[in-house]
Amino acid sequence: MENTAKTFVCISNYFKGSDFLINLKKLNNKVFLITSEKLNDKPWPFEYIDEVFYMPGQDVDWNLEHLLLGISNLMKHEKIDAVVALDDFDVEKATYIRENLRIDGMGQTTGRYFRDKLAMRMRAKSCGISNPKFSALFNDNEINNFADSVSPPWVLKPRSEASASGIIKVHNKEELWNNINELGNNRFKYLVEQFRPGAVYHCDSLIVNGKILFSITSKYLATPMEISQGGGIFRSAVIEYGSEDDVAIKACNEQVIKGFGLKHGAAHSEYIKCNDDGKVYFLETSSRVGGAHLAEMVAAASDINLWAEWAAIEDALAKGHTYKLPKVKKEFAGIVLTLSKYEHPDLSAFSDPEVCFRVPLEYHAGLIVKSKDRDRVMQLLDDYATRLTTDFATVAKQQEVKNLH
Repeated sequence: MENTAKTFVCISNYFKGSDFLINLKKLNNKVFLITSEKLNDKPWPFEYIDEVFYMPGQDVDWNLEHLLLGISNLMKHEKIDAVVALDDFDVEKATYIRENLRIDGMGQTTGRYFRDKLAMRMRAKSCGISNPKFSALFNDNEINNFADSVSPPWVLKPRSEASASGIIKVHNKEELWNNINELGNNRFKYLVEQFRPGAVYHCDSLIVNGKILFSITSKYLATPMEISQGGGIFRSAVIEYGSEDDVAIKACNEQVIKGFGLKHGAAHSEYIKCNDDGKVYFLETSSRVGGAHLAEMVAAASDINLWAEWAAIEDALAKGHTYKLPKVKKEFAGIVLTLSKYEHPDLSAFSDPEVCFRVPLEYHAGLIVKSKDRDRVMQLLDDYATRLTTDFATVAKQQEVKNLH
């Protein structure tokens, strides 16, 4: 065990993870941030960052060879102890860097299970985890066999998108093939799976040495796919602790984390309880903190700051310490969030004492409420959704909705 400062390289294509960076520095470490040059005007916590490096390019089109060269040059005078991906789009970058520079942490094969939806499906199937029926789009015969044996509707999904944007719902074989043919040479970047209506849940977790030390289950009151396809009000709320759904979701989550090989850090995983059979199925997972300000909702209900605790886990791992989870509160919280027609909407009229957070994003209107009474949380979310729809909501083009990310 040691207390010597360690050096972390944190990678983020989005403006997020400030609490991670702050806590990592407070724990006596050297913190480097690599982000997109388009984010150089964002209010990063610069006083807690030793140096920021900016990459040209939008979102996913960084030149990985240039990134590798830059970090290898940094290593000439800095011993890098860990590379951390703060967002989905950064997982490939971090695994690529770790593999090439032989830095401890998740490698490229395991990283695929947390980014590539086809790899997720195949891994879940091999682990015996309940999974929607699916097919890759590599082989025409396999696609036809899927369409002939699995009842529609189906969804075509991008394998590597970080949100529900880009999903195409189809209702028959002809429509399926028309869409596949329109994808052209990009069809291998998609998969097709059975669409099964149901309630969608997310389980947000902290993991150490492959063991889940903290998890909390919440339910989307409007699913990410519904928001992505048609706009509207995004809502999620923590469900009753120890309820039948909570137990079932957490049991499936244990299978996923163990089967997919996530050793430490944070995870945001989604599950569906199907309407037709009442069973819980795995939808997707990620090795990160959930987006759309779900971390603030989790903190309101539990007193666990997922970003800060993830940093503490990384610090303990690098220094050989034993990580200790803070005391967990078991209350309830929920979030309501929409795209706004105003750049800085005035939400002062939402003045109930349960309001504990106002979403600071431009052209968004959103609030988080907390209470010991879940019924009160649900009542407020319903009321606020109606009021936000009337006074603030707007609809963006589908490709723009991923701003909820």
